[in-house]
Amino acid sequence: MEIVVKGRGTDVADRFRSHVEEKLAKVTQLAPRAQRVDVELTLEKNPRLADRAERIEITLRDKGPVIRAEASASDFYAALDLASGKLLERLRRHNDRRKDRRKSPNGLAALQVDESPDARDADGLETDAPIAEKPVPSTSPGEAVETQLGDSPVIVRDKLHQAAPMTVDQALYEMEMVGHPFFLFVDADTGQPCVVYHRKGWTYGVLRLDQVPAA
Repeated sequence: MEIVVKGRGTDVADRFRSHVEEKLAKVTQLAPRAQRVDVELTLEKNPRLADRAERIEITLRDKGPVIRAEASASDFYAALDLASGKLLERLRRHNDRRKDRRKSPNGLAALQVDESPDARDADGLETDAPIAEKPVPSTSPGEAVETQLGDSPVIVRDKLHQAAPMTVDQALYEMEMVGHPFFLFVDADTGQPCVVYHRKGWTYGVLRLDQVPAA
């Protein structure tokens, strides 16, 4: 399994790279078919955020859903401990779900909710994404395009994702695996664009779009 470590706004020491490889050694036990793990370090330069200035995001890509975990702390070693712990826990839930689906007569499995603050963080702003002069939709999957609205400090980020139609149950599961509070998908049963989101406790919501012809 390949482990790629990169820094955004910070250098990555060889000693820390070795520590990451040791910390993620258990991944191969829980995901033996995993080919690559991306580890991204981000340094927040705002002094008011010193207690969580160093953030780590770990993304595991396998034949199943993308599994992601992130955490922030006062140093990268502490952030790595938190993020790797979340990743391993989500991998265990992924394996448990596969077992439950084989046992369940209807193929559904219960979700385990991760209510930690980092688990509810949505995809952050990528400051190194290209800045467009006017709103332009992204045309390359995974590539982000940022647009500044006039002279205001507001920046809008546009990113294209490829998606296969799925059920609400699968969308909820994918949302939990990436640790986001919402997940955009196309309903396999209705063909409608939908969003599932976490409300509180064990409750979730689904928003659906029904296109209305222009007058």
